[in-house]
Amino acid sequence: MSQKIDLSDPYFNDYHDRGIKKWNGFYLSEHTAIINAENAAARKTVPKKKRMTETEIGQVLEFAFNNRRQIVVQLEIVDSEGKYNDDTIGFIEGFDELGLMIGQEKVHYDEIRNIELLNFKKWSDMT
Repeated sequence: MSQKIDLSDPYFNDYHDRGIKKWNGFYLSEHTAIINAENAAARKTVPKKKRMTETEIGQVLEFAFNNRRQIVVQLEIVDSEGKYNDDTIGFIEGFDELGLMIGQEKVHYDEIRNIELLNFKKWSDMT
C-alpha cells in the first residue's frame, strides 16, 4: 500500500535549501590548501627592478663566477598580466655564447634585466 505525501504539510513549506553552503563541509583540507596557495600566488607581485647595462651585468657575472657566489637574476620576461616572474637564484654552473646555466635553468644573456649577488647571512650572525 502506498502512502501519499501531503504537500500542504508545514514540513515541506518551511524547508529552505541552503544551496552551495551545504557542500562546504565536503572540501578536503588539501584542496583548500591548494586553493589558498593559488590565490596567494595570483595576488603576489614581483617588483620591477632597475634595468642594468650589459657592462654592469658582465661585471656582476664575472665576479660571481670567479668567487663562486650565488646570484639573483630578474628576467625581462613578463606574463600576460604584465607581472614579472620570480627571480632565478643560484650558482653559475656554466656558460656559452648564448647564455649561462644557473643551477639547472638556462638563462639567455638578452633576457637578463637585473642581476645582483645574493646576500646571505650566516646563522651565527643572526640575532
